Amino acid sequence: MFPREYRGVAFAVGLFVVVQIGALALVPEFAASGYQPVEDPQDPTNSLLYIAAIIAMTGVMLAAFRYEFDWAIRLLIVGVSAWLSWYVFAAFVPPLVAAIPAVAVAVGLLVHPEWYVIDAAGVLMGAGAAGLFGISFGLLPALVLLTFLAVYDAISVYGTEHMLSLAEGVMDLRIPVVLVIPLSASYSLLDDDFAAANDVHEGQEQDGDDDIDAGNAGDDDIDAGNAGDDDIDAGKSDSEETDDGDDAADGGRDAFFVGLGDAVIPAVMVASAATFSPAAALAVPGIGLNFPALCAMVGTVVGLLVLMRWVMKGRAHAGLPLLNGGAIGGYLIGSVVAGVPLVEALGLTVAF
Repeated sequence: MFPREYRGVAFAVGLFVVVQIGALALVPEFAASGYQPVEDPQDPTNSLLYIAAIIAMTGVMLAAFRYEFDWAIRLLIVGVSAWLSWYVFAAFVPPLVAAIPAVAVAVGLLVHPEWYVIDAAGVLMGAGAAGLFGISFGLLPALVLLTFLAVYDAISVYGTEHMLSLAEGVMDLRIPVVLVIPLSASYSLLDDDFAAANDVHEGQEQDGDDDIDAGNAGDDDIDAGNAGDDDIDAGKSDSEETDDGDDAADGGRDAFFVGLGDAVIPAVMVASAATFSPAAALAVPGIGLNFPALCAMVGTVVGLLVLMRWVMKGRAHAGLPLLNGGAIGGYLIGSVVAGVPLVEALGLTVAF
């Protein structure tokens, strides 16, 4: 791993932590505002409904890409970005005032979808979604959700590979279903060319390499998680030397891409633990946090570091097995250390 890649990993960790802290800050505001969309957050079937929605949305998006309705997907994601951003802003300012920055997010994505616009919108969406799901999924439903999605992610990346098709489809849309990790100060998402990424995993080879080569700039490996939860590792075309003095020996890439869902789904466990765990609250200003939630955050970061190390080696990997596994493992360890019985930490005493 080269110095600028270390900086990229640090940037990725920072984005994940911001999403998690944002979710924790929003949880009490969302709960007080009555944003909980389910009647009983302890009902495990809530997870099953969400899982079914993910699978259905995956099918819709794949069909849209196949029949050239990419524009509809782009408009849908931009609309969802504005909607979730409104929830975030409305937690702190009056609803009508919150509409102004929410619309600005949508306009920015449509007019100038540069990497920092994508990341800003992604962080807002991620914190808002994790906060909403955190108050909607009790401990057992959250554990069921994360476990299933980790398995689904692995199957869809290493088995059926249909999430690779989804990843290839969204890359050129420049929408906040991914977090962009620039490795050079000069990197521009607007100037990047992902046209060469289309359909490669289905058997087409480019330049004698099985990996995706965007603009002959080295290996670009795409790894997708669940619906929109894509871990994509791409190189920038014609990258020979960066402003930082790192040349093509650094691996020939100017950016990595990590699926937004890979930041959101583990953060659901963090938010759920902070909301529903009986562990004593920690005295942290501005956010509701307890030791199980803190350990879930740490576990997610550990999983992310392992994932990024694998991705740096130039292979596609499913993100959620590591990230969700880290979040669940950290939560359970934190619960035991905090004195919460394992049965209670699993949510079994509430559900049954």
